[in-house]
Amino acid sequence: MSQAHIDAPPTVGTGRVRQLHPLPIRVMHWINALTIFIMIGSGWKIYDDDPIFGWLQFADFLTIGRWAQHGLQWHFFGMWILAANGLTYLIYGLRTGRFHRMLFPISLRQLLENISDALHFRLAHDDPTQYNMVQRLLYLGVIGVGIAIVVSGLAIWKPIQFSGLVWLLGGFQTARLIHFLCMSAIFGFVLVHVTLALLVPHTIVTMLNGGPRIDPTRPSQSPAPEIDTSI
Repeated sequence: MSQAHIDAPPTVGTGRVRQLHPLPIRVMHWINALTIFIMIGSGWKIYDDDPIFGWLQFADFLTIGRWAQHGLQWHFFGMWILAANGLTYLIYGLRTGRFHRMLFPISLRQLLENISDALHFRLAHDDPTQYNMVQRLLYLGVIGVGIAIVVSGLAIWKPIQFSGLVWLLGGFQTARLIHFLCMSAIFGFVLVHVTLALLVPHTIVTMLNGGPRIDPTRPSQSPAPEIDTSI
């Protein structure tokens, strides 16, 4: 065996090292960002035409579409893009193991500790390769809400064709309420997400350039010699 071979550094995760946010994830993320903006703005215009709560109306400058019919057209336009992009994201996350790697496991003890740290403004964001328990729970929650908003949206869109779905949701008006509450949850998630991104700017950078290169076979993704942080 040659000396050069002996001195060569070991290869870790050969063929498996990848960026924290691969190109497909980055593309889908920014498509989602644009289409969610369209869906919320147009949804508010549709809501204003037939409010669920009499005391709640959205100002015109917050909505998309001059009239409710325009809002519907924008909503249907964004709906197909968001549905296709969301389905692609789910398939990609499951097939590549990204969901399992980034969002699990969930520890109740660590979750409570992270919530306490967040309330005291000392929640660490130094390692972009690992989500804390609050982030994991929020991402899992918004995926669930995304599925619920699609299901309730189908019931509202085609109440005759999906009459069984309308019945399961408790009727047309209940389906509307579920859809509205899911939209409100997504809007709240977006506010938190954008706020944290502005407070921790390197998270925006990693979603633009892909972030550090990591070996997903490692049990811990904390910075170590096995991580190549070059772009």
